[in-house]
Amino acid sequence: MIDWKKIQTVLLDMDGTLLDLHFDDYFWREHVPQRYAEKYSIEPEQAKSELLERYRSFEGSLEWYCLDFWSKELGLDIPVLKQEVEHLIAVQPHVVEFLDAVRQRGIRAVLVTNAHGKSLSLKMEKTRLGGHLDALVCSHDLGLPKEDPAFWNRLNAVEPFDPAHTVLVDDSLPVLESARTFGIHYLIAILQPDRKRPMRLIEGFDAIDTFDEIFPD
Repeated sequence: MIDWKKIQTVLLDMDGTLLDLHFDDYFWREHVPQRYAEKYSIEPEQAKSELLERYRSFEGSLEWYCLDFWSKELGLDIPVLKQEVEHLIAVQPHVVEFLDAVRQRGIRAVLVTNAHGKSLSLKMEKTRLGGHLDALVCSHDLGLPKEDPAFWNRLNAVEPFDPAHTVLVDDSLPVLESARTFGIHYLIAILQPDRKRPMRLIEGFDAIDTFDEIFPD
């Protein structure tokens, strides 16, 4: 799957890749609708239906990932609501061992996330994963989401990497397609981003369940 002798850089998504997506799934599908229903005195199911439709209208854009945008859009303090359920934040299996093994080989490990900076800060504080990474890059700081192929040029300007000698691990198929268009050679999908949901069927990309499947040999 990966010829580690050729690898110089590993780019890693956060939510659904290094971290269990259950926190985010629960937060946006259950917790936010619950608080929205309470604030506007509507039924929880009505709130859920309304919010899921509003989410979809911004899917794949920077706004979709922006906590400040949704705080204003919904009239809720989204960062505070995240803190209410932060106990659900969890690291995926074998992630720390994988990161340490990669860096021990002299390979640069870089977190590249669409998550908003406030969400990134909360999750790094909760998991302490920052100490196992060489750099953290947030797409909001670059002005484009990872789904846009032009994102990778902007990333390369601030965090130089050779696409032919780079691994990207991400749970998002549109992001992997974007990276493929740019020319990143080694692309790995995640089969079970949310450990509470069934494993997915992935076509068109190599895929793993847990990181011990691609430890550097």
